[in-house]
Amino acid sequence: MSSKIADILELSVAERIQMVEDIWDSIAAVPEAVPLNEDQKKELDRRLEAYHQNPDAGSPWVEVRERLRTWSGS
Repeated sequence: MSSKIADILELSVAERIQMVEDIWDSIAAVPEAVPLNEDQKKELDRRLEAYHQNPDAGSPWVEVRERLRTWSGS
């Protein structure tokens, strides 16, 4: 195991979750750098349609993140 990974694994769960969020945000900032195949595009279209049909079915990210943080004890 590399020393960088070992250092990351020594972080608390909350710190690792924050790191993943930061990494994800950096990826989301350049969506054109993440090519999608046809199946992935169809799945995204399906989910978007399901959302349009029932926008209250899910939870906002802020609520999901808070549940995860509470669940993880951070």
